[in-house]
Amino acid sequence: MIELRDVSFAYPRGGFRLSVPELSIAEGARVAVVGPSGTGKTTLLNLVAGLAVPERGTVRVGGVQVSELSETQRRSFRAHRIGFVFQNFALMDYLPARENILYPYRIVRGLRLDAEARARAASLAEACGIAGKLDRRPNALSQGEQQRVAICRALVTQPGLILADEATGNLDPETKTVILDLLFERAADAGATILAVTHDHELLPRFDRVIDFADLRITT
Repeated sequence: MIELRDVSFAYPRGGFRLSVPELSIAEGARVAVVGPSGTGKTTLLNLVAGLAVPERGTVRVGGVQVSELSETQRRSFRAHRIGFVFQNFALMDYLPARENILYPYRIVRGLRLDAEARARAASLAEACGIAGKLDRRPNALSQGEQQRVAICRALVTQPGLILADEATGNLDPETKTVILDLLFERAADAGATILAVTHDHELLPRFDRVIDFADLRITT
């Protein structure tokens, strides 16, 4: 599902340089990424999603060389194939939770907002414990509730790849278990791959594989 070869990336204004000689993740795998803050774990997700483009090397997702697509093509690919749970949630402040969950259907040509999609959004909200909050805007929700809205949005299109950046970071232990169960269940139903950044080492036994950034070549 994911393949990086000889990838090198640095932000224009400096900071750190991320180098990934080789990384492969099988289709359907549940993979956790761990390591110290500031070492590039989020950058790795951004490279896979096509939000960042490497200076050198190739990034393939589902056989598509994402690193060679135009910005418009990457946006379309991401919307159709990838569900992304951002660390800062990236919700639209002016939209209620329901419309935030359904937002991909509003902006992506080819995604059909029909009764099935609406029912799936409602089912996800129920499973995440926010069914009674769908008419509220993000500023009227707690951080944990905002995070659950973001998780529902990432899952609603039934993507083949789920990228999660600290998806359970603002949740209490019981809710973490519920949300992780939901992520794994929906991913299994869709045959999807999960690549998740986490600082919570208690969750690691739930994953098939753990990538420690100490095993990647990172220079600062």
